[in-house]
Amino acid sequence: MISVCIATYNGEKYLREQLESILLQIEQDDEIVISDDCSTDGTLALLQSYHDERIRILHHDSTSIQTSFPLDKPTHNFENALKHAKGDIIFLADQDDVWLPGKVEKMVQALENADMAMHDCIIADTELNPLAPSYFDVVKVTTSAWRNAIKCTLLGCCMAMRRNVVEKALPFPKTKVGHDLWLGMVADTKFRFSLVREPLLMYRKHGKSMTTAGTKSKYGLWFKISYRLTILRHLFKLI
Repeated sequence: MISVCIATYNGEKYLREQLESILLQIEQDDEIVISDDCSTDGTLALLQSYHDERIRILHHDSTSIQTSFPLDKPTHNFENALKHAKGDIIFLADQDDVWLPGKVEKMVQALENADMAMHDCIIADTELNPLAPSYFDVVKVTTSAWRNAIKCTLLGCCMAMRRNVVEKALPFPKTKVGHDLWLGMVADTKFRFSLVREPLLMYRKHGKSMTTAGTKSKYGLWFKISYRLTILRHLFKLI
């Protein structure tokens, strides 16, 4: 069984296109687990309009998280979805990208010899016009936990993993660790982590994107230092 975990927040504009690209590739006994963080637009109405038994909607309230760290809320929204996923193989998906044909098949094949795999993607603008043909080339991708702790090249929307990785990674650190970096560090230090050097996703970049992956960071020096010190502290706990 495959679980696709999505964290949503006011994602109405692009969500339908993403869901359609995923539903075409999964079977009837698979699932899409969507954790919604109190969206105020039409996200929930859009989800409920599907009447598809493969879509499960969870409600998450990030107002209970007392934090000033900008990635904490989406990270724990994803954590909520992962906690409820039933699949043996688990994919992460953002609310605004588009899966390319063959993604599920090729990632399941990659996981025959790995516990986590991450594929390449095409960086695109809001209209899905390509900006760069390879995210891997732009960020000089690596699976090394140590190198990613200094400069993260991991992208959750390109990840798929076996259940053992998720079980080891839960619960997530309470603050200052992004979900994709944390899962990647767990996979690198405890399991087998492989790269699939084929673009299997259109990675949409727009002004409301939480991640700065593939572009210049918008965060200041103190943010970067604090973030990395926290990551290294949690990494040492894993070893």
